[in-house]
Amino acid sequence: MKRIGFIAMSGVRAHNPELTRLGLTLPGFVGRNRIIASLPSLGLLTLAGLTPEKFHVEYHEIADFRRSAGVPPGDATGGETPPAPAAGDGCATGALDLPTDFDLVAISTFTAQFYEACAVADYYRARGTAVVMGGITVSSLREQAKEHCASVVIGEGELLWPEVLADFERGSLKPFYATYREFDLADAPMPRFDLLDPEKYNRLTVQTSRGCPHRCEFCASSILLTSRYKVKPVKKVIAEIREIKRIWPRPFVEFADDNSFVRREHYKRLLRELAKEKVRWFTEADVGVAQDDELLGLMRDSGCQQVLIGLESPRRTSLRGLELKNDWKLRQQNFYRDAIARIQSYGITVNGCFILGLDGDTRDVFDDVLDFVRDSGLYEVQVTLQTAFPGTPLYTRLQREGRVLLDRAWELCTLFDINFQPKHMSATELQSGFLRLVKQLYSAGETHRRRTQFKQRLKISPHFVIRGAKDALLTAA
Repeated sequence: MKRIGFIAMSGVRAHNPELTRLGLTLPGFVGRNRIIASLPSLGLLTLAGLTPEKFHVEYHEIADFRRSAGVPPGDATGGETPPAPAAGDGCATGALDLPTDFDLVAISTFTAQFYEACAVADYYRARGTAVVMGGITVSSLREQAKEHCASVVIGEGELLWPEVLADFERGSLKPFYATYREFDLADAPMPRFDLLDPEKYNRLTVQTSRGCPHRCEFCASSILLTSRYKVKPVKKVIAEIREIKRIWPRPFVEFADDNSFVRREHYKRLLRELAKEKVRWFTEADVGVAQDDELLGLMRDSGCQQVLIGLESPRRTSLRGLELKNDWKLRQQNFYRDAIARIQSYGITVNGCFILGLDGDTRDVFDDVLDFVRDSGLYEVQVTLQTAFPGTPLYTRLQREGRVLLDRAWELCTLFDINFQPKHMSATELQSGFLRLVKQLYSAGETHRRRTQFKQRLKISPHFVIRGAKDALLTAA
């Protein structure tokens, strides 16, 4: 029986030494990114679900091999790890205890782990193992990735994996696999959640949609894989939830969507069914959800704990031109505070995300973000630095303008490291302002103030009075 290993490159970490120190001392700092770094690779689990039973399959995360080798795994909170290689270099695998009994290895990676992924691919190729690489980052860096593997899968892997397996069995893998067809999520296979150890995770992921209508310049998510927004049928989503519950009776589920609820009526049908499953869940959306009270009520009743919203900036000048289509977020900016208050009045906390270093940002943007967070009543906040990911219009533009500081320095794509020249300040000013803001936002006092403000407002909310759940949430918040 042929053995296939699915290896996810987990454990993204910041390179900035002061952020590393802060990550170990400020409990709230980059908490969301720690979760992202620890999530299993839904893409690889989905491909495993497409793999016929005649193959033996295993799912692994690179952090597991670091642990077994006695090396701390590291994550976005600044865990100690060996320094990353210089741009364009490989990454030594001597500290990794990698299994060697696979006939085929499939690798998916975050951008910041790209060079380490290439090193892992080299390790297996040197031992005669066929290596396939894919995912958003690899699709954007296809030629660079091909130097380290037998095959590169470009785009939506579900359409291509059966062909890859057939060619592998014939011993005739192609250098590149690509398709210009769109994958229909109605054909999505059941991910192999059974390959996971649920004790390792605080949440598991289910994808309910793919794509986003807003086309932000900086976005390196699924809009690089699909040209349109599409949803998974309700029955399939619920089936995945039930499969997760089979191995984890009371799970916390994260919807692996770029923007849930774009198709309101579809999601209302989904939420009515989801309410019967009695799970807690989290998702990402835009402020448009605040416009629909029925939707918010269904989110509340079906177990939504938090929604992450990319506000990007409190400044209109910084939002202008951020999207490639129609400046939708700029047009919503005046309603940001009302939207946050409306959503949170249903007992659903909002994690507001801000990007520092946008072209409209000046030196006073850090104070603007702090003032907005305090005034808006946000329960949670995430701040990141503008990052030019490969394949994005942002990277193309900054490179054209000569503002990329280190070419192909993908290891700096952590969301907390700077690899571009800001427009209205120096890179040093951006870094120092960001550090100062982080210390303020995630201090014990500011965190306590946000939690207390949320509890006080929820006590008088008319939208969260169901079966005593208000008291339970207020106690836990």
